[in-house]
Amino acid sequence: MYVSAQPGTPENPLRVAIVGSGPAGFYAAAQLLAGSEPTVTVDVFDRLMTPWGLVRFGVAPDHPKIKSVTRVFEKTARAPGFRFHGNVEIGRDLSHEQLASAYHAVLYAVGTPGDRRLGIPGEDLPGSESATEFVAWYNGHPDYADRDFDLSCRRAVVVGNGNVALDVARMLALSVAELSVTDIADHAIELLRRSEIEEIVVLGRRGPAQVAFTNPELRELADLELADVIVDTADVQLDAASAAALADSDLATRRNVETLQEYAAMTPAGKPRRIVLRFLSSPVEIEGEERVGAIVIERNSLQPGPDGALRAVPTGVRERLETGLVLRSIGYVGAPLPGVPFDERRMTVLNDGGRVLDPDGRRPLPGVYAAGWIKRGPSGVIGTNKKCAQETTALLLEDFAAGRLPNPTLTPQELLAGLRSAGVQVVDYAGWEAIDAHERALGEPAGRPRVKLVRRHEQLRHATGRT
Repeated sequence: MYVSAQPGTPENPLRVAIVGSGPAGFYAAAQLLAGSEPTVTVDVFDRLMTPWGLVRFGVAPDHPKIKSVTRVFEKTARAPGFRFHGNVEIGRDLSHEQLASAYHAVLYAVGTPGDRRLGIPGEDLPGSESATEFVAWYNGHPDYADRDFDLSCRRAVVVGNGNVALDVARMLALSVAELSVTDIADHAIELLRRSEIEEIVVLGRRGPAQVAFTNPELRELADLELADVIVDTADVQLDAASAAALADSDLATRRNVETLQEYAAMTPAGKPRRIVLRFLSSPVEIEGEERVGAIVIERNSLQPGPDGALRAVPTGVRERLETGLVLRSIGYVGAPLPGVPFDERRMTVLNDGGRVLDPDGRRPLPGVYAAGWIKRGPSGVIGTNKKCAQETTALLLEDFAAGRLPNPTLTPQELLAGLRSAGVQVVDYAGWEAIDAHERALGEPAGRPRVKLVRRHEQLRHATGRT
């Protein structure tokens, strides 16, 4: 049995395991490794062989500048004391208890992989899909490489008023020429090349002053090669309550409204596709026999709630739109992790500021932490995770200084040896670099940043050098 004594020295470092290699996990790793005291080592575990989380699988392929944040993460990955262990799933290959036995602290940064449902009749019909899965599919996530989306209809409907909804609408509207210079998955390019969709309707249940788009995302719709942006003038005429709220709102909200009003005033150029932005509209039913045939929408009005916030209230006025594809994009939810307390109401790990709590006494569980969306819920942009991770790592180091962290009973080497003896093929950071180099080499002749390997066996072959 191994027992560490007086951790935090170069001979006996404070050992932290981070589960999840997305932005929250890498920001936390960087913060833990940045100081000279205590000496810290960080082992990052991920069930995939490729790091970066939603930067690789969530950011739209035509947004390479956003993906450039990985250069910062690469510096962390090459720092002394950092190790990456890909292709290891906590809850399958290792239990939480096994992982915790080899580290002073375990920090979960696994994101929120699920999506919120509409809760309306017909939602389970084929053709009613999750935007989360559609995004993962076109970004080459190996879990979704075999998904099939029927793009043979003339109209698609996207439900939601956030950036993911705009990403999905834009991907359906982009030309093959616009797509072919990105790192979109090859299987997605081929299906989108055959797409018959001419109109993408984006539905928001509230008004233009309440949208969650960022303004750059909204403005770039005007630059699409094949699509006009359509906004009904009546939809951007604010009622008195919205106008009053807008006067007190932030600059981003005011710019969004201005942009939408500009779209409403524009004359369509007659492009072959249309993105129609509609507001004060909620889906109430999806119709169809064997698959989606139409969606029923109810008109809303905005009324102040008890807290003064404007809420969408149904008016009873309904409309039916024919469509063969409905993509819901109304938010993400976390999934329970075996052995880790979960808050079913918030759909996050049960925590207080990043310290994971015992569900019975609501006291911190020694040595267990959370950061990112699984800690606070799906909010903010990539950079928001930096502050979130800082809050958590500060608590972790505070608990270390106070002697509140448990002592490991195994070494990480013993833990990894057990994994390998059980047949788990652990992919280290050098293995990821081999995948990365191969993908970049595939993309170079076509002027693309990379061509993604989307099958696990292909990734493993290159990671282990069996090419």
